[in-house]
Amino acid sequence: MPATIRDVARASGVHISTVSRTFSAPHLVNPETRGRVLACAEELGYRPNRAARALITGRTHNIGLIIADIANPFFPPLIKAAESQARQRDYHVFVADTNEDPIAEEELVHALAKQVDGVLLCSPRMSNSMIEQLSREVPLVVINRQVAGLPCVTMDVGQGARSAVEHLLGLGHRRIALLSGPRGSWTSREIRRAAGVAARAGGAEFTVLGPNQPTETGGAALAEQVRRSEATAVLAYNDLMAIGLIEGLDTLGLRVPQDVSVVGIDDIALSRLTRPKLTTVATPNAAAGRTAVDMLLQHDTVAARGSRGGRGVTSDDRRTTAQVMLQTELVIRDSTAAAPADGRNRPDAGLVVPGPHRLAGPGRPTAATGGVVAS
Repeated sequence: MPATIRDVARASGVHISTVSRTFSAPHLVNPETRGRVLACAEELGYRPNRAARALITGRTHNIGLIIADIANPFFPPLIKAAESQARQRDYHVFVADTNEDPIAEEELVHALAKQVDGVLLCSPRMSNSMIEQLSREVPLVVINRQVAGLPCVTMDVGQGARSAVEHLLGLGHRRIALLSGPRGSWTSREIRRAAGVAARAGGAEFTVLGPNQPTETGGAALAEQVRRSEATAVLAYNDLMAIGLIEGLDTLGLRVPQDVSVVGIDDIALSRLTRPKLTTVATPNAAAGRTAVDMLLQHDTVAARGSRGGRGVTSDDRRTTAQVMLQTELVIRDSTAAAPADGRNRPDAGLVVPGPHRLAGPGRPTAATGGVVAS
């Protein structure tokens, strides 16, 4: 017969309520007592009933993680890290995929609101006003998007894009194209802004192609536009698009990097397996997942939501509005080289710059603003 909470209380010499607090609010229990209760529970094989605990505390110990596209290899490291971090805090993560659809995002937040203690919203395509509205229904932490007044974890793709463009300028490129990402993407806007500033500062022509689907197919479809633009270097919204572009350029008889240099963003595993190996901006996906979980669970809204036994977020909650930005890094491999001698993207031998070379350290906070404030 399975051990009960009464068995643990009797074995550890404490009241049943102390055992309950040990599992539902361990910070309220004396460390020595907590250790004794946990040891007895482990010895007896006791596992708390989550459903019963939720009825008592008003907390589900579940987190929702809503992502834009589960097929994109950018997301799995973030998901895995978030799940691991949550598990260490005795939370479970429900993952939901929106397929880049803002309407699906909104529907999923509504659906999860009553089943979780908070939601991690990763790379959302909804408007800021809709995200703000949803945050009044359930505690939210936004990943890969800055929304004023809400806790956010972003990656410094702006600095990454500048580093990529400066690398290309250093190789002599003066015609640079950007393959932008999907409409509604905060990341795509940041990349476009930063890359454009860096290109113009370096005296280069800067052409934006997009918005586009952030897939390999989306990148391949742009090869002809890149050829017509006469760009000798391309920065893509992500590695999938960069890899697709390389395939598309190959079908047109354009060589990478001899005729066209290509840079991606994300540093997915596939970028190290392509030929040529892809020069890219590495993003700290796993660190973002861990940071977002910590941010959600540390903010008082989650605890207050449970202690009142109610759902929804009210005006007396204390909420963190911290915005943490994690550093990116440029990783130079084989897909970038000196610009063709005539400055045009047609077959002409170029000098390959071997890699990889790392120019920064990923995942370290470069900026943090805000703090815990009343709202």
